[in-house]
Amino acid sequence: MTEPGELLLSVRDLRTEFRTDAGVVKAVDGVSYDVYENEVVGIVGESGSGKSVTAMSIMGLVPDPPGRITSGQAVWKGRDLIGLDDKALRGVRGGEIAVVFQDPMSSLNPVHTVGRQIAEMVRLHRRASRKQAAERAVEMMDLVGIPQARRRARSYPHEFSGGMRQRVMIAMALSCEPDLLIADEPTTALDVTIQAQVLELLQEVKERTSSAILLITHDLGVVAGMADQVLVMYAGKAVERGSAPEVFHRSQHPYTLGLLSSLPRVDEDAGTRLRPIQGTPPSLIHLPPGCSFHPRCPFARTPAPCVTDEPPLEEAVTPGHAAACHFAEEVSAADVLAPSPSSSADTP
Repeated sequence: MTEPGELLLSVRDLRTEFRTDAGVVKAVDGVSYDVYENEVVGIVGESGSGKSVTAMSIMGLVPDPPGRITSGQAVWKGRDLIGLDDKALRGVRGGEIAVVFQDPMSSLNPVHTVGRQIAEMVRLHRRASRKQAAERAVEMMDLVGIPQARRRARSYPHEFSGGMRQRVMIAMALSCEPDLLIADEPTTALDVTIQAQVLELLQEVKERTSSAILLITHDLGVVAGMADQVLVMYAGKAVERGSAPEVFHRSQHPYTLGLLSSLPRVDEDAGTRLRPIQGTPPSLIHLPPGCSFHPRCPFARTPAPCVTDEPPLEEAVTPGHAAACHFAEEVSAADVLAPSPSSSADTP
């Protein structure tokens, strides 16, 4: 684990919703976390838990309509990004905070060479001539391990493999030396070998530049190998927050324990059945009362307190390790998430 530096980003009580014909979707519901210099913060959770919307809200990339940030702060180096106009945000995007999206093919312009696209980013945020920007593009492509960078800079996105396109996106994001890199599912569309290469590249870049990384993923293995701090999200809320060792080895929320229990383990016998989390994620339009996870939770006590009282995210067991659970101490003493008594886990 690296030693964090100065506080870069402080997110407090962020709430983002989307208006639909069926009702209001509370995609992000009161999320708070901090990102320090030279630190990797991992945000994990199932699809639809609000991970990506959290990052897009910070960057002002939530489409309005139908999206809307209803409250909260995202203080970047002392300045609140929420509510800034487009001109002010454009000065932050790319230059100070850069994003690597999960699908590089849809993020790159197919009619321009990759070198030109990287150079355009440099010219936008730096006082550079066309020649200087083009040289910077080649330099960044070489930095991220693209062979024959000068020649490949003249290639188009469709001439690159998926892994190489992702390297181009990382090169573009790092071209202006941002202080924070948001990596939104950067390895989702890649095979396992390329995933490892991209993650290793991100780690190397972080060590060279001392920049912070906000890593958004559903892959716990990725977070375990890279993150210093972990934020676990469920149904738009943060349900657990702490250092990576604490969250992985002493989980205090049943949802986190369930995610870990559903993974195959090398220390178990071959043929050992996985322990899935029973049920499905709730509708973000009609959330269950009390704790949103209680319909799927084997630790739940009904009706009180799990159905009647929403648990706050607080440090109930260990300092610096917060969980939104009425029975965090009981959960932390469990090794795996046992099947719910009402589940059909034993049904063939």
